[in-house]
Amino acid sequence: MKANVSGEYQSNNSLRNYSLDIAGNQNDFVWNFRFSDKYAGEYKNRYDGKVKNSQYTEKGVNAMLGLNRSWGYSHLNLDYYYLKPGIVEGERDEVTGEFEDETPFQHVKHYKAVIDNTVYIGQGSLKSILGYQHNRRQEFEESPTDPGLDFMLHTINYDIHYEVPHLGGWRWNFGTNGMYQRSLNKGEEFLIPAYTLFDIGVFATGGLKINHWNISAGLRYDNRHLHSFGLDHVFEKISRNFSGLTGSVGATYSLGDIDVKLNIARGFRTPTVGELASNGVHEGTIQYVIGNKELKPEYSWQIDVGFDYTSKIVSTQLSLFANFIDNFIFNHKLNGVKTEGYDTYQYTQGNARLLGGEISIDFHPIRKLHFENTFSYVNAIQAHQPKESKYLPYTPAPRWTSELSYTFVNDGKVWDNTYAAVRMECNLRQNHFYAADDTETATPSYTLINLSAGTDFKVRGKKAVSLIFTLNNVFDRAYQNHLNRLKYAAVNNMTGRRGVFNMGRNFGVKLIVPLSL
Repeated sequence: MKANVSGEYQSNNSLRNYSLDIAGNQNDFVWNFRFSDKYAGEYKNRYDGKVKNSQYTEKGVNAMLGLNRSWGYSHLNLDYYYLKPGIVEGERDEVTGEFEDETPFQHVKHYKAVIDNTVYIGQGSLKSILGYQHNRRQEFEESPTDPGLDFMLHTINYDIHYEVPHLGGWRWNFGTNGMYQRSLNKGEEFLIPAYTLFDIGVFATGGLKINHWNISAGLRYDNRHLHSFGLDHVFEKISRNFSGLTGSVGATYSLGDIDVKLNIARGFRTPTVGELASNGVHEGTIQYVIGNKELKPEYSWQIDVGFDYTSKIVSTQLSLFANFIDNFIFNHKLNGVKTEGYDTYQYTQGNARLLGGEISIDFHPIRKLHFENTFSYVNAIQAHQPKESKYLPYTPAPRWTSELSYTFVNDGKVWDNTYAAVRMECNLRQNHFYAADDTETATPSYTLINLSAGTDFKVRGKKAVSLIFTLNNVFDRAYQNHLNRLKYAAVNNMTGRRGVFNMGRNFGVKLIVPLSL
């Protein structure tokens, strides 16, 4: 039996995180138990000081019991997750610029039970997964005991498929999966209606290796029925049925140190109940959100091209994609419309074209030294639109990361994996934004410098302790990520700056102790 005990502390928000992990195997009976407990206070930055109500508490318990035999295996997984996050709204006193003393928060309790079975049949294996999840999310605004929003969600997931490693030279996988959901509103306020949903999909995938070629293909059919319940003056009843056929075909050509990849896929996504029927305040985004019952499913064609090269001193990966999405769903601001004091947003859709990719180069002239650089870029546009609505909202900015790391000791008598690293994260200015109705604004560039170091301590040739130090945002840079919706919170009249900024300088230390019992 083996165990791990770990503890972590971070200085910016006084985060404390503890975990215990125990796993064992005896006479084909296997088990695993994990407990974690995390608390974080309000984080701070140069411009806002302490960000009011950004604290959270998180707990988790996971247990797995199973049996491994020659005929296959059967595992039972049980999970409990608890989260109590504060909700940052960014409302300020107009005179002082200080955050107002409002403390909305949520209670989230999530229970999950999953049975995972595999039985070997002939040359293949029959795999089945059946799971049940119960989620209770309560939101407290005016009273710490009486929730305004109160969602109860029941979910049953199922998956059964048969894998054949060799049939006519191909590797085959046939099956069906899906879910059933039932959501209830137990509170006095509402955001989405109560609903039922049933989803089923059937699929087949295959793979073939011929000399230097690896070929794969797949086909899938999905059907989803969604029924939401009406509520006087709040929600209309909606009953929609969606179905779609999707698939993909791809190939990889390997020649020594070089891999070249090509994949073409047809995609399908149904609108969610929130996109169809929302009608309420979404506290976490400081928006009043309205759904659109006329939304159609998204359909897409995506082409992916990849190139990998690996040698003794350099590794390079290049990934490019082009994604053409019909009926792309997004929400946009209704200019000048306020509902219950909040800016009002509504879901709409259009035809989108997403082009982009990522390139990474890891240069390691000696085994102990690594210099890794990665650049990612996405250009997301809406076809046939004027300039103010040309670019899709919530598109990440171009990003360049660079890390230099050096391993001082590897496999020593007392020290092992002793390293130090410096990392730069450069987020470029995002000038491609959805400007219509003042939905978005440009986001300035920013660069963060992070440091890390760590080592393993050995006793009698075995790892006894792992120790990791981090220092993120070394120069305490005040910044806002383009995807952070709190960027659009209230203006601080004392400084003229709008919104809430991200976390400032943060020192962290983590200790991991492996145990053999």
